[in-house]
Amino acid sequence: MTKHRIYTMKFSKVYPLYVQKAERKDRLKEEVDQIICWLTGYSQVELTQQIEKESDFETFFAEAPDFHLNSSLIKGVICGVRVENIDEPLMQKVRYLDKLIDELAKGKAMEKILR
Repeated sequence: MTKHRIYTMKFSKVYPLYVQKAERKDRLKEEVDQIICWLTGYSQVELTQQIEKESDFETFFAEAPDFHLNSSLIKGVICGVRVENIDEPLMQKVRYLDKLIDELAKGKAMEKILR
């Protein structure tokens, strides 16, 4: 079975899109980074290293030092699918991140995003 296309995409190619989405709604790059670091356990330095070494999504999440225990509290629909109902663990992690960035862009308070 072939891997889903998102798994082989470079995180460094999608990261600027996350930042653009947030900035279009008057949110900050630093908030995007805070969300990513909260979810994955990366420090700011480690996040920058992952971007610079152009890790794909599979590697990015596989090397995440401490995926947040409260990630299971992330609920809702992203790309027409309920994130809590996604069976494939890697796809669920990708969609968790998408959902958090979406919440940021919709103006949700950081305290609520970082459950």
